[in-house]
Amino acid sequence: MNRRSGIGVTAVVCMFVFVLLAGSVPAYAQEKVINLNFSNFFPASHKNSIIMADWCKEVEKRTKGRVKLTYYPGAVLTPAGQTYDSVVKGIADVGESVLGYTKGRFPLTEVIDLPLGYKNAYVATKMINAYFKKFQPKEFDQVKVMYLHAHGPGILFTKRPVKNLEELRGMKVRSTGFSAKVAAALGASPVAMPQTESYEALRTGIVEGILNPIEAMKGWKIGEVVKYTIENYGSAYSTSFFVVMNKSKWNSLPPDIQKIIEGINEEWMEKQGKQWDAIDKEGREFMTQRGNKFIALTKAEDTRWAEKVRPVIDEYVKELRTKNLPGEEALKFCLDYLKTHQ
Repeated sequence: MNRRSGIGVTAVVCMFVFVLLAGSVPAYAQEKVINLNFSNFFPASHKNSIIMADWCKEVEKRTKGRVKLTYYPGAVLTPAGQTYDSVVKGIADVGESVLGYTKGRFPLTEVIDLPLGYKNAYVATKMINAYFKKFQPKEFDQVKVMYLHAHGPGILFTKRPVKNLEELRGMKVRSTGFSAKVAAALGASPVAMPQTESYEALRTGIVEGILNPIEAMKGWKIGEVVKYTIENYGSAYSTSFFVVMNKSKWNSLPPDIQKIIEGINEEWMEKQGKQWDAIDKEGREFMTQRGNKFIALTKAEDTRWAEKVRPVIDEYVKELRTKNLPGEEALKFCLDYLKTHQ
């Protein structure tokens, strides 16, 4: 064999090896990176913002960089009340916000926001996801739900002491969605606004109180502008939150990536429920350190408050009946769940 033919054979062998190796490279290594954006109204420093930033990192990690997410906390990409529609329209690929900011948009899921006497967030979060799995409400058909979550007991925080319904009457209380109905039922004057505007409204006296989980005292610094925690647990409500993806964007993802993300969602739902309770504890400690006062209602007074909000629950069932939605069934599911899990 002469030198020229030897070179030719070597070239053929090298080409064969190259083709063989190229064929062994995973297909996804040749895929174009999928870039997504994520809109969240929680400020960057809030732990409910940090946990979603971690969700983004986990998606990138487990997809080995095939999916990249640009995270926008603090409502800089979409206002809190417009996040859901922004996801539907594709302005945001993924978004987190409060269902109650678009009152009436999610009629069946509003069952979660009723004053059912919640005691902790982990159970509320597990319950809303169990509810979603059972009822598969059509109100979410325009998006792909990553998961849902709900905060711990929503109670009253005020600038002046409140020990009974009489002292609450007429007080301007920041509230939204069903919590506004709770405020009204208790005799207060509800003032609707996003959480992002609450601090300034309390500081300047636009409102005198707020219905919130206690985590907001530290997470949103509300504890700096209120002085009293009213422990009205018999009438405690929760608030439902969504983490959703644009449906077309979801459908365009490869099946294996969808499976990876769904696995992460299951883990993060657990993390989020536990985190709500952890930051509730931090909120209580924050209030205590500041010397803010806790007012525990007497058992009789707490019962009065619970009775006052009962019409809110009855009205919900009646309204959904007119819409041919299973409100009574959803309510029974939630009450039974709380009875056996709290």
